[in-house]
Amino acid sequence: QVQLVESGGGLVQAGGSLRLSCAASGGTFSAYSMGWFRQAPGKEREFVAAVSRFGRNTNYADSVKGRFTIFRDNVKNTVYLQMSSLKPEDTAVYYCAARWYGSDDYGYWGQGTRVTVSS
Repeated sequence: QVQLVESGGGLVQAGGSLRLSCAASGGTFSAYSMGWFRQAPGKEREFVAAVSRFGRNTNYADSVKGRFTIFRDNVKNTVYLQMSSLKPEDTAVYYCAARWYGSDDYGYWGQGTRVTVSS
C-alpha cells in the first residue's frame, strides 16, 4: 500500500506561484494514477488535477486550467502540482491521492498541505 506525504504549501500573494510535491512510498508508484484535490474552508473537497500512471495524460478542473500543471517523476516517486497566477479563491488545503490501476476510486490520501493566497 502506498503512503503519500505532501509538501510545499504556504502563504503567497495573488498572482504568485507555488509548487506542491507529493512523495509516495510503500508501493509501485507507476501502478497508480495520481490526483490533486483541495478543500477550501466551509466547502466540500473538489478535484483539481490528475495524471495517468506514466504521465502521458492529464486532466484539470476548469477553474485551474491554464494556471496549474500536474506532472510526475516515476524515478523519484513524486507527483507535483505547479500553480501559477494564484488567486485568493485557490486558498485551500491541497491533498494528493493515488488510484491503483485496477480501481475506480482514489483509495490513498495524503495528510494535506495548506495553501493561502492573499489579495
